[in-house]
Amino acid sequence: MRSRAAVVVVGAGVGGLVAALLSAARGFDTIVLEAASAAGGKLRAAEVSGRRIDAGPTVFTLRDVFEDLFAECGGTLSDYLTLKRAERLARHYWPDGSRVDLFPDIEANFAAIREFAGLREAEGYRAFAARAAHMHATLDRAFMRAPRPAHPFSLASRIGWTRWRDIAAITPTRTLWGALGAHFHDPRLRQLFARYATYCGSSPFLAPATLMLVADVERRGVWFVEGGMIKLAEALERFAVSLGARFHYGARVERIVVEGGRACGVVTEAGQRFDAEAILFNGDVSALSMLGTQAGAAAAPTPPRARSLSAVTLAGVGTSDAPLLHHNVFFGANYAEEFEAIFARGRLPAQPTVYVCASDRGDDDKARGDGERLFCLANAPAGPGGALDEKQIEAYEAAAMDVMRACGARLDWRERVVTTPADFAALFPATEGSLYGVATHGWQASFLRPTARTRLPGLYLAGGGVHPGPGVPMAALSGRQAALAITSDLRSTRRSRLAALSRSLSPPLATTENPERPG
Repeated sequence: MRSRAAVVVVGAGVGGLVAALLSAARGFDTIVLEAASAAGGKLRAAEVSGRRIDAGPTVFTLRDVFEDLFAECGGTLSDYLTLKRAERLARHYWPDGSRVDLFPDIEANFAAIREFAGLREAEGYRAFAARAAHMHATLDRAFMRAPRPAHPFSLASRIGWTRWRDIAAITPTRTLWGALGAHFHDPRLRQLFARYATYCGSSPFLAPATLMLVADVERRGVWFVEGGMIKLAEALERFAVSLGARFHYGARVERIVVEGGRACGVVTEAGQRFDAEAILFNGDVSALSMLGTQAGAAAAPTPPRARSLSAVTLAGVGTSDAPLLHHNVFFGANYAEEFEAIFARGRLPAQPTVYVCASDRGDDDKARGDGERLFCLANAPAGPGGALDEKQIEAYEAAAMDVMRACGARLDWRERVVTTPADFAALFPATEGSLYGVATHGWQASFLRPTARTRLPGLYLAGGGVHPGPGVPMAALSGRQAALAITSDLRSTRRSRLAALSRSLSPPLATTENPERPG
């Protein structure tokens, strides 16, 4: 059985959903094939005790990215998604019993940090916030929302050589941890702001100082999504369907068809073939090797040593005696050891940082009933080191709970589901459990990510492992870049075909003698 469309999207993660939405909005017949039973990819939910709990990304930022996408397609985000702005971004805990909240306001953070660690640290925060905002403003349009520049010189050219001070301020050759030392003497605050490297699956001791811009992204707004983050995937799917995109679930792609030197279709495990003018692959780039030799050569796979963090997560229903907000972070005593264990030794750390999302709470710290939805995440290594046995997982869960207890918090689970690096590896083929694609280590890392176009004509890429990188809004921007590339190429190809057809149908110019001309 064969079907045909202009565009076939393989994978209904955020990047694939956005690409399908934009392709359909531009009038191209679009089909989405997804191996799972629902849209979302890593933006997923678990059901525990009959309740749905976010079990992937939990933080919604850069709202304007999605508002612009919906407007570009003739829609309005608020018609599909209900959002409420968070007045407190997160609560942070340490084993010495201290804690501090962050706010979407510099002066509120100045006051909180002054009370937490003194005037000098608060003044350091103000300088840090200005630096992070400057980096964000410099790179937002020039890098994050644009096609990937070929090299640092082309990025500098895009920013503008006359803005050499802005270019110098990016400081990509310094590590995030090192750069934070210029602003904070209190190790707790360096921990707090260094943690933003983990949003990209990276170590703050290896990631470039550029990632401090993530702090500004979050400060500019975090929103609670009514119904959970999975509602974003459902909203993108629903809007795409309204524009004519067709979705097939339980449709695992087995092979990308290549004919005449270009990708022209896919074949599913069930044997169904879908022909197309363009194929968008929304998955880990390394998984292309599973879809045929030519597809595998279309883009460089992620080297094992470059893979980002994985995680051990717990999603369930339980109770806590801690004054949790919606977003909470519990730090261990030895931050450097955590990342040394994961990235240098491929081992679980003894004292992991623990992130807890209390889904039923908002800006206040009041528990909702005697059983609330909780999601916990502790960093873990990807790769062969992620193949952990049951005893190791139990020990790591206990270590995470020990860190929380040392910080003055206790969780009691009524029921929970544990997901390990091996589980993530099974859910997302060829990732070895890595959740963020390439780790952003060193100044060159951002220039090594693949772009929307591949070496194989007709095959395109989107997702967190593709420029501009991991995270929900970044994956969405990658989907937009892929859709722009596809629609541009398809329109160019169709114009060329139309011109060739017109030439073939035009009669040759006749040459006749003029009868009135004397002989």
